Amino acid sequence: MNETSKSQSPEFIRTNSDHPDFRTMVNALDEDLYQRNGDTQKQYEQYNQIDKIKHAIVIYSERKPIGCGCFKRFDNESVEMKRMFVHPAMRGKKLAAQMLQELEKWAVEEGYTKAVLETGVRQVEAIRLYTRTGYSLTENYGQYIGMEDSICYRKELK
Repeated sequence: MNETSKSQSPEFIRTNSDHPDFRTMVNALDEDLYQRNGDTQKQYEQYNQIDKIKHAIVIYSERKPIGCGCFKRFDNESVEMKRMFVHPAMRGKKLAAQMLQELEKWAVEEGYTKAVLETGVRQVEAIRLYTRTGYSLTENYGQYIGMEDSICYRKELK
């Protein structure tokens, strides 16, 4: 493999929520969500805190951060996937699906057998991603019960 093709392959780096590139990508995600959802997004801020998250991934392309995702413990068997984002200029390359697969693999390594997640009804790309990758609609859980702008998914991990 020559240097050119090596630099063009995305890298998925495992880290935690203290990593500055993870925080940069989360800020980009928040900007994207505010553009889509307007003031409605404010009600979700309390549920999207990233302090003390032990399992985060940053995607790099040509040494620049282009995406992020993480998970946290939901219950003894399950993780909750959170803060999934790929920079708009890098979408359409299956990076989000690859990142989700990496997060699921990591969760299984940590002993979890299920994943849950929440997304917004206006996040059509996310809905398509989760459906394509084997997630099933489930009733809104926890803080998302009664939130009309939220839809929740679940998946058995292998």
